[in-house]
Amino acid sequence: MHSNALATAITLYRSGTLTLSQAATRSGFSEDELRVALQRHGVPVREDDAPVTATSTDHSASAD
Repeated sequence: MHSNALATAITLYRSGTLTLSQAATRSGFSEDELRVALQRHGVPVREDDAPVTATSTDHSASAD
């Protein structure tokens, strides 16, 4: 059953129906585990689903 859930999640992720987070939930895997599975199946992780890295960009607003 677990492999069927993974195959379905990969198919839906590949088609753009699910985000990485949604596909991970559907498959029963963590996002990191799903990334590895996607790589093993030759499915690229979309940029909008790539891990966010810390940057030093300041997005604060001020009122003068």
